Amino acid sequence: MAVAAMAPGGLLRARAQEVVAALDVGTSKVAALIAALEPDGPPQVLGCGVRASAGLRRGLVADMARTEEAIRAAMMQAERAAGIEVESVLVSVSGAGLGSEVTSVTIDIAGHRITEADMERLLLAGREEVEARVRATGRTALHAEPALYVVDGLDGVADPVGFHARQLAVDIHVVSADTPPCRNLDLAVRNAHLDVDGIVAGPVAASAAVLAPEEAELGVAVVEIGAGVTGIAVHGGGVLAGLASVPMGAGDITADIARAFATPRAAAEKLKTLHGAATAAPRDNHDLVDIPPIDPDDGPEVRRVPKAELVAVIRTRLDLLFREVDDQLAALGFRGPAGRQVVLTGGGAELRGIAEFAASALGRSVRIGRPRGLAGLPEAQSGPAGATLAGLVLRAARPAIDLGRIRPRPRGTVGAPAGTAWSRLVEILKRQF
Repeated sequence: MAVAAMAPGGLLRARAQEVVAALDVGTSKVAALIAALEPDGPPQVLGCGVRASAGLRRGLVADMARTEEAIRAAMMQAERAAGIEVESVLVSVSGAGLGSEVTSVTIDIAGHRITEADMERLLLAGREEVEARVRATGRTALHAEPALYVVDGLDGVADPVGFHARQLAVDIHVVSADTPPCRNLDLAVRNAHLDVDGIVAGPVAASAAVLAPEEAELGVAVVEIGAGVTGIAVHGGGVLAGLASVPMGAGDITADIARAFATPRAAAEKLKTLHGAATAAPRDNHDLVDIPPIDPDDGPEVRRVPKAELVAVIRTRLDLLFREVDDQLAALGFRGPAGRQVVLTGGGAELRGIAEFAASALGRSVRIGRPRGLAGLPEAQSGPAGATLAGLVLRAARPAIDLGRIRPRPRGTVGAPAGTAWSRLVEILKRQF
């Protein structure tokens, strides 16, 4: 995926290995990670980098120069730690009007046994359908992954090859985003002298890092609380079932604190991190927190307020956020027995007591999702804020069939030996990353 070159004075690992680089370009920071994909184990982290960023608003590039600078600085930090240089990266996006839909494609089998050539024909027909829908909407398809195979009306068939059937169908889950924000993000990364291997929806990446396979099978919603955007990914039957986003995040809590107490945003962020909580405690009315003024020349340097006032401001914003999240979950059909489990991730999920608050607000079981599946992940990236970055690497290590990347075989190759068609798809997947 990412081509690595020897860095000046650095040392590429002695054994041959494939290296992947990932960028999580968020509203408040840019995080970079370089990892080696091990053939017999989890990806091994080689280097990480983080840089504060003020170039995005609600997950969208608003200042190209600042965004480029943050991307370049974060990746250089990761490269120095890894001792290598990278040429291309996998990038996440969270604030580009993410949405999803399911489209179905059916082909005739005429009663014979389904072959690998039939599977290729089905998936290529699916690719044409996805391209037609993308052209009609003007949006960008980030992912177009087969979600469910159907053989003569029997759904949930994992591998249809060898079945006798009249018809073979596939449901394709298409994740799309507004095109201009994706192009702006792509441009910012390329202006930082990096090629873009692909753009991945943030909630999809986070899900890859925090979910156990059985959770995705039984039904679960991943709620990724970023600084400016909260992404939602619903899973069921082992596949992604829906995607949505809310233009609100942890940065809004910081802004509310700054306004409520007339304090600088940096001080408000510190208050939220050190003293903030989503749940109230009896001592909050007695414990005092220091509030720095916006301009020290206008009055006393510091005033003190009960911690209960700070918690009240935080809870007011969280109430608004989770009301929106609940509405989106209902719109995605996340209800009933399969809609009982929610996993919170993203930087906003690091707020103390937020799982308990969310459980009460949503009426569901809630846990905090932390990235797993990587070896050597630094402590700074091992919390919920690092889930998207880790998930990008894990998706590169375990690529799914993406119909947007499959290309038809050249003309004149009809009649290839049995097994060739599907094997070629596997090879295509290997080359994607």
